[in-house]
Amino acid sequence: MKDQIDAKTLIETMGAAARAAAAELAFAPASAKEAALMAAADAVWAHRVEIMAANGEDMAYGTNKGLSPAMLDRLALDEGRIKAICDGLRAVAAQADPVGQIIAEWDRPTGLHIQRVRTPLGVIGVIYESRPNVTADAGALCLKAGNAVILRGGSESFHSSRAIHACMVDGLRAAGLPEAAIQLVPTRDRAAVAEMLRAVAFIDVIVPRGGKGLVGLVQAEARVPVFAHLEGICHVYADGAADLDKARAVVLNAKTRRTGICGAMECLLIDRAFYAQHGAVLVEDLVNAGVEVRTTGDLLAVPGTVQAAPEDFGREFLDMICAAKIVDGVDGAIAHIRAYGSNHTESILTEDDTAAARFFQRLDSAILMRNASTQFADGGEFGMGAEIGIATGKLHARGPVGAEQLTSFKYLVTGDGTCRK
Repeated sequence: MKDQIDAKTLIETMGAAARAAAAELAFAPASAKEAALMAAADAVWAHRVEIMAANGEDMAYGTNKGLSPAMLDRLALDEGRIKAICDGLRAVAAQADPVGQIIAEWDRPTGLHIQRVRTPLGVIGVIYESRPNVTADAGALCLKAGNAVILRGGSESFHSSRAIHACMVDGLRAAGLPEAAIQLVPTRDRAAVAEMLRAVAFIDVIVPRGGKGLVGLVQAEARVPVFAHLEGICHVYADGAADLDKARAVVLNAKTRRTGICGAMECLLIDRAFYAQHGAVLVEDLVNAGVEVRTTGDLLAVPGTVQAAPEDFGREFLDMICAAKIVDGVDGAIAHIRAYGSNHTESILTEDDTAAARFFQRLDSAILMRNASTQFADGGEFGMGAEIGIATGKLHARGPVGAEQLTSFKYLVTGDGTCRK
């Protein structure tokens, strides 16, 4: 009980400070926010040795905890990844400021002039696992959109997140913005998560970034509105009209580039017509790359494949494992994805415009691709600089959530002594 009371006090104190900071950020000049992010990027790079040392502590913790290789890959930082964090901060800094943008405007016969303009959401709570770069990405995007943010990193990334957060605060301080604009929960105690989910007086929206367990818990227990996806069960469908060389390259990239991200391919669907023409070459490529392919029927003839269990379809492996299945044309692929997908990202490999149009029209995932790897399901790759996550719901934000998606809007109505009849 003592921990719960302490956690409640902690989150209320942080929430009150965030509310006060958000009130200032709502009208902070775009130049100040840009300066804060540029200074934060400089600080991250200047302190890269300390950040990597902190990450070393986290890697040891994660190894002792028994994290999978894919999860350890999510956690790991090296100089290249730290440079990518800096590049992301600078990219967000360089974007147009969304706050105050006019979304639409029109005149009414009554003489009123009406504008719909972007406005910050207020205070955002971000709860994430493993990836320490989320500390920078989420902090940057929230700040750019004029929001204060309370970050609660995973226990695995505790030291890395603290080191990166200190650099974000350096940036705020350098730009004269309130330091409480980007706060990091300073404890591994899970009671803090529960209190964030209940903090309706202080937090306007929660963004969970992690595995099914974390996101499911947040969606089940949160009283604060949530932007979330449960899983990234991403499909790649090789159509009968696919270009073989393109298909081989995309399938390998979609599965093996990084297996632990939500945009990794988890199920390969092969059109029976493709199989008749090219055989099981896509499956053979995966097996030769070290992927355990769980499949059924004719594809089991490929040496190294294993019999799929029913639950392997619709499963997020986040590892060098994927499911594979032969389907009857684009409609067979659509039916399978509707039954087993998570509305995250699906890709069709085809040179047939009609098949691609049918795939795009009849599926409702947040991201649909043609002849491209699902690993591009990322806000940075969409030109957003970074992302706070990928939302698969249908309210407010969908797909990669960047700065623009972290705003709401308000109406500005101007008259000239105008009265309603």
